[in-house]
Amino acid sequence: MRRRILVMVAAAALACMGLMLCGCNGSNNYQPPLKEATVAPPVIGEEGTLRVGVNTENPPLAGMGSGKIIGIDVDIAAAMADSLGLKVSIVDVGSDAAAAIAEGKVDVVMGIDAANAEADYWTSPSYLPTGIALFALSPDAGVPAPDSGATFAAQVSSKSAWAVSNEFGQDALTSTNSLSDAFAALQAGTVQYVAADAIIGLYAAHGQGLDVSVVAMLMKPSGYCMAVSAENADLQQAAGDALANLVSNGTIDVIERKWLGASVALDGLQVIGDGSALTDEGGDAAADDQAASDGTDEPSSSEADGSGDSGSDSGNGDSGSDSSDDSSGDSDGDNSSEDEE
Repeated sequence: MRRRILVMVAAAALACMGLMLCGCNGSNNYQPPLKEATVAPPVIGEEGTLRVGVNTENPPLAGMGSGKIIGIDVDIAAAMADSLGLKVSIVDVGSDAAAAIAEGKVDVVMGIDAANAEADYWTSPSYLPTGIALFALSPDAGVPAPDSGATFAAQVSSKSAWAVSNEFGQDALTSTNSLSDAFAALQAGTVQYVAADAIIGLYAAHGQGLDVSVVAMLMKPSGYCMAVSAENADLQQAAGDALANLVSNGTIDVIERKWLGASVALDGLQVIGDGSALTDEGGDAAADDQAASDGTDEPSSSEADGSGDSGSDSGNGDSGSDSSDDSSGDSDGDNSSEDEE
């Protein structure tokens, strides 16, 4: 009798395991239900798809990697589209956001520096901070005084290099060919600080495996915003609310950690100078900092902090960071990217 009972229990256990493997409905192809779209034409240009413009010459916000457009803004765009019940199409619009919006090429544009925003379009509150930061190997490095003899590295002919020269003098500056070289000098002890854009600097240091801290700012922090047509109040409301929710629920924080190794917090840092020497007049001002690589390298799975996918996967389609090279924005809703020209 005991043997018969054991046989019956084993058979029941195997049956339960079979049901678990097959699924309650006998299928192993379960997919979560699609979200209902909250916006449609004419609020957006294409049914079921949010067309998002980025500048692929602005890594790590957006750049080319493995033949597709990837970056922080791409992941944020995918998460925003998902929250709106839409698929996402990523389009390289370069630096002319105003023209892309006015010509109807895209619905929104990411990565607009609030300090340089134009009156031709509406901008959201900032979702990422930016500004020229001072990096050190230790959070206790302190804030350098103009007469302290502190030494700095910055990429040659960048705004960061100009800011160091303006505040501390040319002799305090070591100009390097790249941010990678600047952080190598910091690691070697050749200099005490690196000056770079906060986002780009963290990206470059993270790519080199360096744990650095932002100890001060060389200009008042600004922020990256989203741009929408000034006449499209409905999309301003819908996309603006979706973006604000990504900020408040921690999704953007996860995406920052995926790409930068840390979230970016610039509030409360001491500001050295006002950045007035960095205004771009007559086209003669220094160039922006450039990331260490020519493109935007995808972070490895070990860099994603175990949760980076929450910002890059759109529940109604493929990941925004895995968009294809098809820039036509086909109505089938597959995510697409326009190659850098």
